[in-house]
Parts: sequence; C-alpha cells; structure tokens
Amino acid sequence: MMAADRAGVLVAGSANLDFVVRAGHVPAPGETVLGREFATFPGGKGANQAVACARAGGASTRMLLALGDDPYAAALEASLRAAEVYLDIVRCRDRATGTAFICLADDAENAITVAPGANDALLPEHLPDLRGIGCLLLQLETPLPTVEAYARAARAAGARVALNAAPARELPASLLALLDVLIVNEGELATIAGGKGSVAACLAAIDVPCVVVTMGARGCCARADGRILLQSAFAVDPLDTTAAGDTFCGTLVAALARGDALARALREAAAASALACTRLGAQASIPDRADVRALLASGAERGAAALDELAAHCGWTPRASLANTIRSP
Repeated sequence: MMAADRAGVLVAGSANLDFVVRAGHVPAPGETVLGREFATFPGGKGANQAVACARAGGASTRMLLALGDDPYAAALEASLRAAEVYLDIVRCRDRATGTAFICLADDAENAITVAPGANDALLPEHLPDLRGIGCLLLQLETPLPTVEAYARAARAAGARVALNAAPARELPASLLALLDVLIVNEGELATIAGGKGSVAACLAAIDVPCVVVTMGARGCCARADGRILLQSAFAVDPLDTTAAGDTFCGTLVAALARGDALARALREAAAASALACTRLGAQASIPDRADVRALLASGAERGAAALDELAAHCGWTPRASLANTIRSP
C-alpha cells in the first residue's frame, strides 16, 4: 500500500491519433479489403492507460508524453485534459504526432500499425519530478533506453514501477530487475520468457515480484507473493477490442495506487476491460468507475467452471491445488 502523500500515478509513454476503418475482416498479407465507416480517435498505449487510470478514480494521474506541432496533437491533448489527466508535454517541432492505422473487423478483432513520430523523441532527461508519485506506469511504444532510465529513476525515488510490455519484445534483465509489476498478454509473456511452454512455465521463468497475464475472454491470472491468482472474464457482447488491454492496465494500476489488494484490483480491471470492448474507439471506450461498479454488481462475471478452464489453459490442474484463487465476493 502506498502512503497517502504518494498515491499519484505518472504514466510515461505514447500518444497516437488512431485512424480506424471498419471492415468485414482484417486483411491477410497481400489482400485488399473494401472497408466501410472511417473515424479518428485519440489513442496510444500510454495515453489510453492514463485515461483509464484517471477514470478509475482514487489516484491523481499525470502523463509525460511527446507531441508534434500539428492538429493531431490538439485532439490528443484535449482528450487527456477532458479525462482530468495532468500533462507534462514535450513539444517536437521536427516530428509529427504519433499515429496508428487500425482495421477493425466485424468480429471485434483488429490489426494495428503504429507510426511513432514524436513518441520516439522522449528522452531520459524529460522525466519530471517524482514527488507525490507512488507508481510509474510504462509501456514499450517509446524508446527502450528511455523506458529503462525512467524505471531506474522511479526505483531510486521509492515509487513502484509497473510496465505493460507491449508491443511484444525481448527485455533485458536490467529492466526486469527494476520492475514491481509486469503486465502482459500471452504472446508478450512468451516473448519475455523465451517461449518456455505454458503460461505457468513462463511465469516461473520471469523474475519480477508480480506478473499479471491477460487472456482476453478467458480472464487473467497473476503470480505474486508466492500465490497464483485467477480472475474470470465478464460476459459482454464485444464491438471493438482496441483499448481493452490498456483499460485493464490503467484500471489495475489506479486500484493498486488506491491501496486495493491485488485480487480486488484484478477484478475491477477485468470489468473495466470488458466494458471497453462494448464501445468503439480507444479513449472513447474507456468506462468510468460508476459503470465498472455497475458491471461488478450485475452478475455478468463467469463462474467457477470458467476458473477451472482458465487454470487448465494456463497449465495448473486442478485449480484446487493452487495457493489462492480470486472469486466473486
């Protein structure tokens, strides 16, 4: 739990304007698909996670980001300020604001290509004063040396360091050693662990105090303090999965910054992520805490059978052998 004077969250990372086209399916290599509706939405992993953290409530949220000197920057800045995220902006006159090109299929899956632009201009010296910051949340859409420098500075300042290791890439042991919380999906987990088999086997191979793995409609799991925690998913009708993972990360870190136990934080993050799948856009899809609480109380959470399936998928059978599991209260 963090002290009351260090409950703030700083998100340091990317901001992109998303160009989204809807289509029947995501094109295969070499295939041209005729799309339908087109729209732009504020996005970027860092910015999405900052909005999710702010909307989750209970923790003051700041963001360090780099933007170009162009109209795209204004849209991103306006979205973040509307979510009550306090901003530390690096202005880049010689780089365009980051952009992402997204094909959204009718089954809610997507394919994303990112042009980093100004995001690549974030440097170690841009990190602001960390007084009042209890947790630093990072991603991998900014330069890896900068990410590691920020993590090292936060560790030295006594702040908790959380990394969403996305997009997937191998990570140096020097960075992993600085982390308190690592948040990944199954593909990212396998990349970091060197493809060492099941989720359970990969978790055993990663030396980070708390590792959280998201598995989409199956739910999520965590390994922390010698325990395995399982959280089933919430039943929703998905429309757009674009920011679901970012919503999970921001909500989880906000809950931990409030002092919530990991089990409760995982459940709230799972609910928020499910709600984000029911709405179009990235930041536009991220729910506030009132909506999340309503879903938590709705009975939409999958039950014990889903936990058994989740445990088996991860490589833990039977579930009863686990040190601990998360159940609906």
